[in-house]
Amino acid sequence: MDFFANQDRARKNTKVLVIYFVIAVLCIIASVYIASLLIFYGADARQQPSGAPTPELILWDPQLLLYVVLGTLGVVITGSLYKTVALAKGGSAVAESLGGRLIDPNTTHPDERKLRNVIEEMAIAAGVPVPKIYVLDDEKGINAFAAGHAPEDAAIGVTSGCMTLLDRDELQGVIGHELSHVLNGDMRLNLRIMGVVFGILCLAVIGRILIYSRGGRNRNPLMLLGMALIVIGAIGVFFGRLIQAALSRQREFLADASAVQFTRNPAGLSGALQKIGGIGSQVGSAHAGEASHMFFGNGMGKPFLGVLATHPPLAERISAIDPSWDGKFKQPGSKPPDGQDR
Repeated sequence: MDFFANQDRARKNTKVLVIYFVIAVLCIIASVYIASLLIFYGADARQQPSGAPTPELILWDPQLLLYVVLGTLGVVITGSLYKTVALAKGGSAVAESLGGRLIDPNTTHPDERKLRNVIEEMAIAAGVPVPKIYVLDDEKGINAFAAGHAPEDAAIGVTSGCMTLLDRDELQGVIGHELSHVLNGDMRLNLRIMGVVFGILCLAVIGRILIYSRGGRNRNPLMLLGMALIVIGAIGVFFGRLIQAALSRQREFLADASAVQFTRNPAGLSGALQKIGGIGSQVGSAHAGEASHMFFGNGMGKPFLGVLATHPPLAERISAIDPSWDGKFKQPGSKPPDGQDR
């Protein structure tokens, strides 16, 4: 596998998607401006005395544009900052919200000892501090996640199935993948994008406020503007999540390539993905939806629209790192009889 080429390709695609996000925000500003222009022009036209000539529609209104830019960016930025602060609790908070149990550094449990040894080894290979380690005891599917804003506050969580059903090479591949998210700043990037999407959603909230503020005839423009903001906000959120999902899929490819770089063993990561195809990666926690973008595999059900999927198809991921794969998924057997770290 040419993991350096795969990494470069994923990074380039990520930059393109971030540019799309900027373009989407600019399109939202343009849409709000056009809607405001037409709504207030219509209001002025209705207020003209009977028989008076219809006022000319002037498409360029610098003052209105300034108000729209400041107002739209103000709502998006304020909403983004609010969401960012709300999510800025470190990796441990995310792990605990999913039902994770912190592993004792001195644990003597064979599977926990194996997991800790693998994470410590892979942290050295990735050049990052050893993160806090959590196990989701009630989750039998094969999955894992990394959370945190920086390597210093990162946490890695694995499901019980991931810890017990994967052999050491496969577990190394999964942990290498998650540490790549930490090293490449994926959690920080995703946090910012989540904030922007929430900020766009706030436009719809402002729209509802304007609708409920209607009173007399003179307030009709505000009601119409509120309806326009609801529509523009809803469309903006949809496309924002579309770009967010595409960005998440690219970061998954980047993390897969980095995991192969760290382990120098594509078969380990390929084997883990094949076992996920055989047993599944569902996470039953009530908070799984909020953290779906953080998981190693798809922790939720298949989305209604494939373009909203946060992870690439398993077959596509496996083929990218293991071109010789025969297309068959593995059915995980029981763990090694002695359960010892090899």
